[in-house]
Amino acid sequence: MAKIILTTDVDHLGGPGDIVEVKDGYARNYLLPRGYAIPSSKGAEKNVRTIRRAQEARRIRDLDHAKELKTQLEGLGHIAVAAKASEGSKKLFGSVTTADIVGAIKAAGGPLLDKRVIHVDGHIKTVGKHAVTARLHPDVKADVKLDVQPK
Repeated sequence: MAKIILTTDVDHLGGPGDIVEVKDGYARNYLLPRGYAIPSSKGAEKNVRTIRRAQEARRIRDLDHAKELKTQLEGLGHIAVAAKASEGSKKLFGSVTTADIVGAIKAAGGPLLDKRVIHVDGHIKTVGKHAVTARLHPDVKADVKLDVQPK
């Protein structure tokens, strides 16, 4: 059995900063190469506090906090997202990711969110106006309006 520290949420195992014991092969072949965990050591256990502090800054605390974030998000209006696009058409090179959306929300003066709360229907691969949903709480969803612009 290998003792490891999780760096992200892993289904049926735990969350960031949790110290868990898993089978050696699972840790060596899956968790460690993907960056989901780090080997447990005295120095690494000190980093657990840093990991938990970073997660706490992005975590939505309760229903009232989620409603407050919803009013902030919807008050921003259209959020500009810059992406590389071909000159003659509206097609993007690649697509707009949830990380791009979270960065644009933060740059527009919105709250710092975890990219996993953003849900996009399909892929955003064209310039123009798009709508995405931020699931802040099981009972609270915020509609975010994006304006994808070419770089």
